[in-house]
Amino acid sequence: MIWTIPNLLTLLRVVCIPIMVAAFYLPGPWSGQIAAVIFVIAAVTDWFDGWLARLLDQESEFGAFLDPVADKLIVATALIILVDQFQSVWLALAACVIVGREILISALREWMARRGDSQSVAVTVVAKFKTALQMVAITLLLWTVNTDWSDPLRQAAGIGLAVAVLLTVWSMWIYIRVLMNSMRSS
Repeated sequence: MIWTIPNLLTLLRVVCIPIMVAAFYLPGPWSGQIAAVIFVIAAVTDWFDGWLARLLDQESEFGAFLDPVADKLIVATALIILVDQFQSVWLALAACVIVGREILISALREWMARRGDSQSVAVTVVAKFKTALQMVAITLLLWTVNTDWSDPLRQAAGIGLAVAVLLTVWSMWIYIRVLMNSMRSS
């Protein structure tokens, strides 16, 4: 592996995961906010490492592999601790849809890459918007973990996550259509 700044930022995102979890379970009223700040730092590095890799011409196979893995790990981890905290069937279902979609799409990308057709499963605009909204909703849920549902930020987080789940299903359908078209042509 080449130790480039973009790759180091991606690794930093992975390192943020246990730190975020530890912060979330700290005793006291600020644990959610601390975890939210760590999550935001990780989310910003996601954008920044890709931008830097392109700017500095430091794109690498390792970075292309680890970047989406780091994203999925931090989102899945945040959802798991939120499901544990809120004990909500709706949040659990949302987490299952989001994580399930990520597993399915990762498998689809791997399969299409083996077939030499990885371009047909490139990231869509819907998927990018889904990711951004998901990051905002998760951040707000972490931030408001010690409040109740009358808090406007918590309500915004719930609405944002619901819309993110709808976009998750929509983007998954786009990829599934690519899969079905590919299977018909083979």
